[in-house]
Amino acid sequence: MTFRAPVRDLAFALKTVGHPDLLARHYPDLDGDTVQAVLEAAAAFADNELAPLNRQGDLVGARYENGTVTAAPGFADAYRRFVEQGWNSLSADPEHGGQGLSKAMELAVFEMVHAANMAFGLCPMLTQGAIEALTLHGTERQKALVLPKLVSGEWTGAMCLTEPQAGSDLAALTSVARPDGKGGYRLSGQKIFITWGDHDAADNICHLIIARTPDAPPGIKGISLFLANKFQVKDDGALGPRNSFRPASIEHKLGIHGSPTCVMLYEDAEAELVGELGQGLAHMFVMMNAARLQVGVQGVAIAERAFQQALAFSQERRQGRTALPGDGAIYGHPDVRRTLMLMKARIEAARGICLTTGVLSDVARLADDPAERAAAKARQELLTPIAKAWSTDVGVDVASAGVQIHGGMGFIEETGAAQHYRDARIAPIYEGTNGIQALDLIGRKVRANGGETMKALCADMAATADRLSAAAGLEGVGARLGAGVAALDRATGWLLDADNIAAQAAATPYLKLAGDVTGGWILGLQALAASGSEDQPWLAAKGALARLWASQVLTQAPGLADGLADGALDLESTQPTALAG
Repeated sequence: MTFRAPVRDLAFALKTVGHPDLLARHYPDLDGDTVQAVLEAAAAFADNELAPLNRQGDLVGARYENGTVTAAPGFADAYRRFVEQGWNSLSADPEHGGQGLSKAMELAVFEMVHAANMAFGLCPMLTQGAIEALTLHGTERQKALVLPKLVSGEWTGAMCLTEPQAGSDLAALTSVARPDGKGGYRLSGQKIFITWGDHDAADNICHLIIARTPDAPPGIKGISLFLANKFQVKDDGALGPRNSFRPASIEHKLGIHGSPTCVMLYEDAEAELVGELGQGLAHMFVMMNAARLQVGVQGVAIAERAFQQALAFSQERRQGRTALPGDGAIYGHPDVRRTLMLMKARIEAARGICLTTGVLSDVARLADDPAERAAAKARQELLTPIAKAWSTDVGVDVASAGVQIHGGMGFIEETGAAQHYRDARIAPIYEGTNGIQALDLIGRKVRANGGETMKALCADMAATADRLSAAAGLEGVGARLGAGVAALDRATGWLLDADNIAAQAAATPYLKLAGDVTGGWILGLQALAASGSEDQPWLAAKGALARLWASQVLTQAPGLADGLADGALDLESTQPTALAG
């Protein structure tokens, strides 16, 4: 099935996520025509270069043989063209060879990349995180010799956290970095699930690894961050001998077969400290948070890919008598059309949340007013776990609905609908499971400051609900968004007073509630921006999607809020034997 990057939707979303005046001041060359040109050029690359490789990547995948990893067919050549055209360096600092564009623009481009070929997109995605980590915490040598190569894409980055006994519990890691007496370290240990940890698509691979030094205290305070390059980087920037780490195997996975997920063995490998000793987890969180937002974008992207295929199939497949007028295609069945419209609404809501988070990161860096920067940073941090978790759940839900639209044909691999579902399923798991994102939301982002950041967001959403209530044709959206915001505000108050067990039991439904309401806010903003455009069906559909969301999703918000308090009632008393049957 042919993929077409959603340039029109992305351009419209970028216009409606806020702060156009501030971004225009700091990116004076990034006017509407330039944004359109960048998106169209990226779309051409995604449509013509990456999308045709997606199916082959799934069927053949990356290969491991004789201790080396070979990228899926066509991936290495496509990656070289990707970096030659400058797509790897969009938001990086010009000081290091980047183009200095906004984070929101980078996310928009990467959505198209991930939608065209999610397995491919993981490689440059992780490089972006390595760029951000070294920009903030790298040594002068690392910034001079390694960072420009990562920005250009000549070298790629890998994030190396997980060990067989230490998944999400990074305090349990055992990899050790011993001082070599020359200012460097010798690193030994095993890491698993290392995405694009080895491949043949770039000249060098820069591993950012968390490990302990021999005298480090136990727990997370003993973790430091290190850089180990596949090939030694000499003082003049030239590559030297191969470092002493290697892939032991690649994993056989449910999906994203084109992305090599490596088991890596470090055998007294040369490594350099990044940042300060004992601050490794804090430093690595720069890379992790960048990856979490990008993974949220992956959820949007795979949903878009699955939706496009389902929509096309619904216009080709003829089955039964349709209730709505048309040519007999299943798009004429009301439930099929409702499903497709709800899929589209989920995509646009999740896209808006992710792009809003990207815009806030720009504002947090660029605003002249310190108070504005601080407020933007707080809201960015609040939305990041929602963007990651809620958007990746959207990816799975929409991909599953896409299989359902295909019926039995969706369960057959040849149609490709099943690949989207298989690819989507990893996104709620990696870069911190969605349950961990929910705990982060309620703990560090809501309860830590007495709910002030969430209350400020609720106030802004309530103001939008008032605007919708005064807009012709959107009154019902305003009323239901207002009720949803009130439910979220009420749930936040309960959360602040709850004990830890009750709060943790409610974390995932609270995140869903926050995502559903924030998604309704995004769709309401889009409907307002498109109001008065009934003569343009594409724009008029924005109001239809907001109304559908209000009736199908926002109506559930009060019930979600009411149910939070009951979530922990039976958790302590219910033992595994009672569940085993």
